[in-house]
Amino acid sequence: MNIKPSAAIRKNYNEISELCKRTKEPVFLTKNGEGDLVVMDLDTYKRRESELKLREMLLRAEDDKPNGRTYSVQETANAMRQAIAEVRDGK
Repeated sequence: MNIKPSAAIRKNYNEISELCKRTKEPVFLTKNGEGDLVVMDLDTYKRRESELKLREMLLRAEDDKPNGRTYSVQETANAMRQAIAEVRDGK
């Protein structure tokens, strides 16, 4: 976990940007010793958002099973291919 004081973003923007890109991890910024902001590179952010969307879809699908809302093997395969493509392409 990377933690920096908020002043570091003004003084060391390029260094923090490089750290985010290199580690693919967020940098936590503090203000007066307390957590204030989280900074991450755009590619990592897009990937995390795509992963969250996929997780949400999978959880909804789990909720559908007990309610009888199910899909054929072909429908499921098509939906999974589309979801994987979206995560891969960062949509």
